[in-house]
Amino acid sequence: MALRHAVLAALLDEELSGYQLAKAFDLGVANFWHARPQQLYAELARLENDGLVAGREVVQDNRPNKRLFRVTDAGLAELEEFAAGSAKPSFVRDDLVVKVQAADHVDTGRLIAQLAERAAFAQAKADLFGKLLRAMRGADRSEEEFLRHGERIGPYLTCLRGLAFEEGNRDWCERVIAVLRERGEGA
Repeated sequence: MALRHAVLAALLDEELSGYQLAKAFDLGVANFWHARPQQLYAELARLENDGLVAGREVVQDNRPNKRLFRVTDAGLAELEEFAAGSAKPSFVRDDLVVKVQAADHVDTGRLIAQLAERAAFAQAKADLFGKLLRAMRGADRSEEEFLRHGERIGPYLTCLRGLAFEEGNRDWCERVIAVLRERGEGA
């Protein structure tokens, strides 16, 4: 997947400025594709040059003008082609996993502290995903009802993946901490 596909997917629901796109990435898309704001602005320019997004200037009073971008028909065709292609499996590249691999030869106290920090971060992200999911489906709708009848379920389903990912990270960190502590007490 290229950044262009993630940007096109983020622009499907509404016109966004570069700033709004960066915020949307932070809340949703960053869970499966990370990009710095500078990369997003550069990609928007490329997409516009390629005719995959169209930008328009919005004049604002007492503020600088802004450009809003939307996906064009060519951009939708690009996403359709991308979606039709085979998906490559993902791989874990995580320095903390490498540190755990070396757990028998490093200071486990420091490792436990890093694992606890990562578990807390994962829990905070999981809490955020829970709030986002509730907001997407509405307070009066069950998840099952939303998934059957909701207008757009793609963002919801990707948010579910982010939630499962962070809960998995948290659970793994907590299990590794428990194992390392138990082994440390038995030594």
